[in-house]
Amino acid sequence: MDQETHPKHYCGVFGVHGHPNAAELTYYGLYALQHRGQESAGIVSSDGKQFFEHKGMGLVPQVFKGDVLHGLVGDMAIGHTRYSTTGSSHIGNAQPLTVDCFRGQIAIAHNGNLTNASALREELEERGSIFQTTVDSEIVLHWLAQPTDNGENTLVSTIRKLEGAYSLLIMTGKEMIGVRDPHGFRPLCLGKMKNGGYVLSSETCALDLIEAEFVRDVEPGEIVIIDDKGLRSIQAFPDQTKRSFCIFEYVYFARPDSNLADRNVYKVRVDMGRELARENPLEGDIVVPIPDSGNCAALGYSLESGIPFEMAFVRNHYVGRSFLQPTQLIRDFNVRVKLNLITDLVKDKRVIIVDDSIVRGTTCKKRVNSLKEAGAKEVHVLVSCPPHKNPCVYGIDFPDRSKLMAANYDLDEICQYLDADSLNYLSQKGMVRATGKPEQSFCMACYDGNYPVEYDPTVDKHIMERRRDRTESLAGDDSQPKLL
Repeated sequence: MDQETHPKHYCGVFGVHGHPNAAELTYYGLYALQHRGQESAGIVSSDGKQFFEHKGMGLVPQVFKGDVLHGLVGDMAIGHTRYSTTGSSHIGNAQPLTVDCFRGQIAIAHNGNLTNASALREELEERGSIFQTTVDSEIVLHWLAQPTDNGENTLVSTIRKLEGAYSLLIMTGKEMIGVRDPHGFRPLCLGKMKNGGYVLSSETCALDLIEAEFVRDVEPGEIVIIDDKGLRSIQAFPDQTKRSFCIFEYVYFARPDSNLADRNVYKVRVDMGRELARENPLEGDIVVPIPDSGNCAALGYSLESGIPFEMAFVRNHYVGRSFLQPTQLIRDFNVRVKLNLITDLVKDKRVIIVDDSIVRGTTCKKRVNSLKEAGAKEVHVLVSCPPHKNPCVYGIDFPDRSKLMAANYDLDEICQYLDADSLNYLSQKGMVRATGKPEQSFCMACYDGNYPVEYDPTVDKHIMERRRDRTESLAGDDSQPKLL
């Protein structure tokens, strides 16, 4: 999958409680979660008295250069690596976000997308809240800062106001809190370090890096509170039973060395390839993945079909992600330079290429063309998930329907556009079978249009910018009320 034409990552969150090098461990945790977002990164730490923070645009090692980490003291820290899903990409929207209120300092890191963000923000603004960013995550901070008699009740009541997808890390001067939405759209897991401290992470691969032991997944609707007394749990939605875990985590987003809901991602993707072979038996000489995201499914197809597996495309891992580059010329160059074809492997061969998804199709078309230019006799395209026909409103930056190829063209038309000899997708049932989980446990709205949580189709990632622009335009209107 290439970021030029495929959905971009969203966010990763990571937190440490009870370790003298909390910020450093959080840095390594974010490093392991870099695949979940490359726009910005940040860490906020606490020594129990005050917060220390550093945020910046770019990749984790670019943001935390030199001795920056030495200034992030304390035995507790939360971190965030971001791709924007609500709110534009600039330093003001980088997370974690912090606020200083009558309860003390609060920091938050958020993976997901709140579908009722605009309504919640409007209500807060009517109460007098002043927003510093255009991200939906700041809304949670403002609700937490609202005065009530009981801080814990404030947390629960705030969480119950939120709709959509969210895995949250919240930090005060005394505790670290993990929250997962009642549908369980986004992953969040709990780990424990050798010294007895706790870790919260978007994926288990980050636990492995810092040698923390996986304890369990945070359950949908669960609030996990970690302080000096240990760990306790609150179920904020005891009546909610419908689960809607994002199946695209298995297809693409999560790292293959992570475990999600007791299933290893690598094995699931291999099984998706096996299902693809059962549904679409083809005659071919070699099976070639589109690296790196197509590797596992291609291997599965090869194992099931008996057709030899070859890494005919070699990826250059030192090329920056194309969506970060400022001009189309450079983006096009990056697409070409990322993957180099070993022509000797494909000349005069019937080639089956496997990718995890096709969104706009432009990158896949280039790969097909390069294979044919290298002398491949036939090029057959297989995709290890169903066609994407609907946008995602729960934290993945899928384009709107007008930019989704499968929403506007049938299979034959897409195949013709790609200049492929054949094109086939894995069925939705086959994709689910590969997970080993029941169909009703997943959100698959991007495939079938069944959205588990209602949303306003007019709301998109830039809704907050439009609200801000409207406010600024009203500032010069003499009809608007004045403070003095």
